[in-house]
Amino acid sequence: MRIALGLEYDGSRFHGFERQPARRTVQGEVEEALARVAASPVRAVCAGRTDAGVHALGQVVHFDTGASRPPHAWVRGTNTYLSPDVTVLWARFVDEGFHARFLALRRRYRYVIVNRSTRPALLAGRAAWEYRRLDARLMHLGALHLAGEHDFSSFRAAGCQARHPVRRVHRIEVNRIGERIVIDVHANAFLQHMVRNIAGTLVAVGSGEHDPVWVASVLAARDRRVGGVTAPPGGLYLVGVDYPEATGIPAVPLAGALW
Repeated sequence: MRIALGLEYDGSRFHGFERQPARRTVQGEVEEALARVAASPVRAVCAGRTDAGVHALGQVVHFDTGASRPPHAWVRGTNTYLSPDVTVLWARFVDEGFHARFLALRRRYRYVIVNRSTRPALLAGRAAWEYRRLDARLMHLGALHLAGEHDFSSFRAAGCQARHPVRRVHRIEVNRIGERIVIDVHANAFLQHMVRNIAGTLVAVGSGEHDPVWVASVLAARDRRVGGVTAPPGGLYLVGVDYPEATGIPAVPLAGALW
């Protein structure tokens, strides 16, 4: 049978999601825990591979198994063998045609910046920090230039292995919530470091280095060298993944997902 799981994790002490030799990864830890519950090896396939230091509130994975367990047993049993920085939130039986990555319609990411003169202690590794006062309104105006379907070459990592750079951003917005600047990006798919590069570019706008229209010129250049710096991974969260309603996969409400 095929089973889908929802995962939440703090990526601070992981070398990303994907299994790597001799390194601690989310996939490696989750597969080992699932194997103990299933009493046989398990391979988990995720909706989106997060990088080292990146967190998730609504990662989705699927796996196949011959072990017969009720959904609550997969949740509680797997959590028993997981470390505190990763948790299974839910489990669902799905059709054998379900695929966590290929059936995903949209992914939702949130980037969080603590914007104050002093660095954060409690949110260290869980949010970025910018000491300069950022204008969220200007950042939002700049972000609007990225909505729609575009070639996002200016916002992809040099080592990105995606076959093409075109992505569709369904929604992007920037808001200030007290001392925090929150950037929400909702797209069909993402390039490596795409959200972090967008965040770094928008910080350059919010700090007054560039006007909002500069973001449009960065996008049009299709050249990573003309954009802002790559923002640190600790501020980035995979909030959720949207699937066709018929799959029964629950959605994570974006507005209330984090702060």
